Amino acid sequence: MKFLTSLLLLILPLACSNSSKSSDANYDYIESSEVILEEMKAPTQSFESVPENIDQKLIKESYLRFQTQDLNKTYQQIIGYVKQNNGFVQDDNSSKSYNTITRNLIIRIPSNTFQQTIDSISKQVAFFDSKRISSKDVTEEFIDIQARLKAKRTLETRYLELLSKAKNVKEILEIERQLSSIREEIEAKQGRLQYLQNKVALSTLNIEFYKQTAESGVTVSYGTKMINAIKSGFNSISLFFLGLLHIWPFLLILGIVIFLFKRWLHKKNKK
Repeated sequence: MKFLTSLLLLILPLACSNSSKSSDANYDYIESSEVILEEMKAPTQSFESVPENIDQKLIKESYLRFQTQDLNKTYQQIIGYVKQNNGFVQDDNSSKSYNTITRNLIIRIPSNTFQQTIDSISKQVAFFDSKRISSKDVTEEFIDIQARLKAKRTLETRYLELLSKAKNVKEILEIERQLSSIREEIEAKQGRLQYLQNKVALSTLNIEFYKQTAESGVTVSYGTKMINAIKSGFNSISLFFLGLLHIWPFLLILGIVIFLFKRWLHKKNKK
């Protein structure tokens, strides 16, 4: 009896120890999974801190179309205003139709000199066929992308910390899958943010100017018409005689036939 009691006292601590280790392992895995799920919800919690004071972000664009009498002079004037206001020509192309030569310029100009450049060009134009100036406010989108980008970067850092603590292949693969998705979103948002920053910093001017090249009809004098008529008649006579030369064999045969017919008719009358 004493032996059985001693044996039970030895087995019981070992059993409790194994149970405790198994429980700790399961707890660590469950805790890790819960942390992953909690981190996946993190982006929605980061939007609470949005900056209250931020400069307004505006995308400014314009389209100007007008007629000019000197294409090269107008071009040089526009280029002068652009350089003066620290801008540059992004695209330059020309085209020609039946009676019009057109030149189209796409200019990028710093936003703070956008209106100044338009005013300088407008002073040299008597009348615009078309003049359109637009301004789009992207401040809200700008703030939203910045906040989401910050949240995604924070989430990426936390997932990297979890990756270093992963205890098995399943956890590693799950965390890496989430990291790949997060990094794709970060790259997309960075691209969109850079696009907006470029559009806000540099405004776009689309300038189209053209020149009419059609000339009015020239009035012909009466004397000129007479001279042209004489020349035309002489040319007609020349063409007529040239035509006769082409058919001389037929004319020869016709002459012989007429001669023989008259001779036969003369003999018949004598009888």
